[in-house]
Amino acid sequence: MIPGDQGFRKLTRFLKDLGGEVRVVYEAGPCGYELYRRLRKTDIQCEVAAPSLTPRKPGERVKTNRRDAFKLARYNRSGELTLISVPDEGRESLRDLVRGRQAVQKDLVSIRHQILKLLLRYGHRYRDGKAWTARFSRWLESKSITLAGEYSTFVLEEMQVTLTAREEQLARFDEEIEQAACKPEYEPYVSALRVLRGIDTLSALVILSELGDLRRFPTAPQLMAAIGLVPSEYSTGDKTNRFSITKAGNAHVRHIAIQAAWQYQRRPGEGRTLHRRRQSQSQELIEIARKCDRRLNRKFSRMTGRGKRSVIAAVAVARELIGFIWAVGQVVHP
Repeated sequence: MIPGDQGFRKLTRFLKDLGGEVRVVYEAGPCGYELYRRLRKTDIQCEVAAPSLTPRKPGERVKTNRRDAFKLARYNRSGELTLISVPDEGRESLRDLVRGRQAVQKDLVSIRHQILKLLLRYGHRYRDGKAWTARFSRWLESKSITLAGEYSTFVLEEMQVTLTAREEQLARFDEEIEQAACKPEYEPYVSALRVLRGIDTLSALVILSELGDLRRFPTAPQLMAAIGLVPSEYSTGDKTNRFSITKAGNAHVRHIAIQAAWQYQRRPGEGRTLHRRRQSQSQELIEIARKCDRRLNRKFSRMTGRGKRSVIAAVAVARELIGFIWAVGQVVHP
């Protein structure tokens, strides 16, 4: 919990009266990084630990704040805590923007499903193409749809009002994201990431806001592990057992990577849009992107050709795509 101004002054006096080197650590939580920033401004060394990676003893069944504080202090002194990279206020604000957009997109998909299921319950099914096209919207707004029951029509109209509101809200978020991507501090990084197939403005900003400077990861496999795209493993002696990916790490970047990986099903080639993105970039970045096209398309084809399900192949391709994103981050960084 973040202390108020009086509580913070009391905490600061207590820490400074301890004498010697004082180090503060706490686990990341819903209260964000305000305490971290305020302590840093008063020249008190503060770190934030990743709660999912804090060591826990299986036999411990008692949890109190005092015990947790002693445990964090011991682990921090012995160097066993995994500390997170705290974003600056600008990057945290950008992260709020892209996460807000994802929340609106999720709400939009939900209300669309609700409308389709309501129509289906009353025997109305659109048969002239795919749903949520311009023709579908005209069919939905037509007077030919009648629902039995006293209140069903009212429910459908309210759902349509919610749908329109979500679509307008999503458009406002997209406009704000496009403006953010054009800022001088973000534009070079976004343009560099967009040389990769499947990575557009929104995807690039998600990577930037969630991960920041990729140079803090010494190797590409470390970045893959931080996102949770490496296989989980339980091995002992001469037995090696590997299972599905760990899913331990940043779920937002993992989702973006897997969605982008589906683009590598197609044969590598540069369309007009991709060619326009690459022509203003350095030759080093273009070579990385072309190598990425060839390698990931070949991997997708080989895996599906051996009988692997396409969803499994997409995850494997996403893991290697993260490696190319790491390579771009070594050339151009925020």
